Amino acid sequence: MARKSDPLKMIVDIANAVGLTKRRRFGGRSGRSGKRAAGGSLVAVIVAAILLLLGVFLERNAVVPTPGEGGAYTVIRCVDGDTLLLDDGSPKGMRVRLIGANTPETVKPDWPVEPYGPEASAFTKQVVAAGENKVRLAFDGDRVDNFGRTLALVYVRDTSGKEVMLNELLIREGLATAELGFNYSGATKNLFRQAEMEAKREKRNIWRAPASTFSTEAG
Repeated sequence: MARKSDPLKMIVDIANAVGLTKRRRFGGRSGRSGKRAAGGSLVAVIVAAILLLLGVFLERNAVVPTPGEGGAYTVIRCVDGDTLLLDDGSPKGMRVRLIGANTPETVKPDWPVEPYGPEASAFTKQVVAAGENKVRLAFDGDRVDNFGRTLALVYVRDTSGKEVMLNELLIREGLATAELGFNYSGATKNLFRQAEMEAKREKRNIWRAPASTFSTEAG
């Protein structure tokens, strides 16, 4: 298996290639031409380093999920709109929180049922049932939240057999707000942001109600 390149080592290699660390190359030149050549080499190294670091940044911020990552599971129960209980072979099952999608509360202890909370729960149950209670998980960023729940992108097959992302569907239907505070990729956040903008523009579900009537906390 090929080893990943070390960015710092690559920068040093580039410096060696252009002669920045081999000063003897400039020994036979005049002071001015030598400085000019060294300056050109330094610029080349800086440009190469910037391009290299930009590549590393883009790679690290690319969408992490790939087909099949996370595995397929059977849904035991839809706890509420943004939380599922999956059969992972353990006695209690695996509680999964849809990362980036925050539906109105329906089962939060000591908290009233919020407007559109029942609708969000019903929507999730309907989508999961249409997919024969089978879902696929993909991971993007943080894997576990403060409550010990698994954070995931949840994929379900619709009635046509096409795989759709439940997180995005809820946001686009105006049944969840885009929760951008979690640590996950910028590409996925942009996807959710666009979905929320569409829901707001079309005044779907929760966006018909005053902002104070539903929680913006990730629960």
